[in-house]
Amino acid sequence: MDHHIRPATAADADAVKAVIDAAYRPYVARIGLRPAPMDADHTADIAAGRVFVTGDPVVGALVLVAEPDHLVLENIAVHPDAHRQGVGRHLLTFAETHAGALGLPEIRLYTNALMWENQEIYPRYGYEETERRQDGQYDRVHYRKRVTEPASDGR
Repeated sequence: MDHHIRPATAADADAVKAVIDAAYRPYVARIGLRPAPMDADHTADIAAGRVFVTGDPVVGALVLVAEPDHLVLENIAVHPDAHRQGVGRHLLTFAETHAGALGLPEIRLYTNALMWENQEIYPRYGYEETERRQDGQYDRVHYRKRVTEPASDGR
């Protein structure tokens, strides 16, 4: 499978929504409400340059938000038909490369506490749990990963 990752365009909005809905639909019953990414404004995120996609047709989507001192991996979604093909791994690697290109030393993300599959995956890729907290209706587990060393002043 071709894992080329590119910025999403306005023409990708429906495909991005379809991938995210398919990826998160299984969690609706478990959590008891729709996961937040299902209701995000994908068109606005694409217009802001925060969405990256892979596949033709699109099978994976990544939403990245640059903050002054870190990159937020706001969403990563892989269509269930593309599971176990390395798509998620390539999206995570792309996020690290993107953070490095922006000079940001770490990536932060969170997942719902009831999405236990993610809590098994992220540590395998070097993410460490930083906290658990209730954010509105959501019980979230927060993670971070250092991706670049802080700049040295040579001392």
